Amino acid sequence: MKILIADDHALYRDGLALRLEQIAPEAVILQAASYSQVFKLLKEDNSISMLVLEVEMQDMPWLDSLKEIRKIAPHTAIVVVSASEDNRTIRTILATGVKGYIPKRSDAKVFNNALKLVLDGGTYVPPMLIDNAPLNNLSGKSTGIKTLTTRQSQVLDLIAQGKSNKQIAYDMGVSESTVKLHINALLRSLHVTNRTQAVITAQKLGLI
Repeated sequence: MKILIADDHALYRDGLALRLEQIAPEAVILQAASYSQVFKLLKEDNSISMLVLEVEMQDMPWLDSLKEIRKIAPHTAIVVVSASEDNRTIRTILATGVKGYIPKRSDAKVFNNALKLVLDGGTYVPPMLIDNAPLNNLSGKSTGIKTLTTRQSQVLDLIAQGKSNKQIAYDMGVSESTVKLHINALLRSLHVTNRTQAVITAQKLGLI
């Protein structure tokens, strides 16, 4: 697996590279300091599976650049890591098809879980978008939270610890398919669409 980090601050790129090496030790980490370098690397290497991108690089407008990246590398998962916490900007970025938006001031646990979620094929939506939606629901529908079953609560605790489905199955003594069923039921109960949102919502409700 290859991961490309794009940010015009070298120290930040190096720090993020160290974090990614801990999360995905098997990954080959590449770096770029500008959009032009991103385009060049993506054109030369179609095996880059993830791009971790600071959109506010100076050589091109970010919206045009995101669209160009999608054309060059339609199968590369994009995670935007940026300082902006403007909801309209974040929604616009997510609408381009990126797999997540992580504010730079996120704490280490949230940051790591968000990156793990995207690496597992999920999508990360930052808490401020959830905060501005009806309770725990980005769909715009106001709904109540069902009481969690004992198994759902157990799965939720293990998800909050950052464990994979395989690890959860081992800890619970069940199959991975059973874990997936519990997770799907948990997401429905919390009215969320992914694991990270489930943890954030559960924390707000005092469930964990």
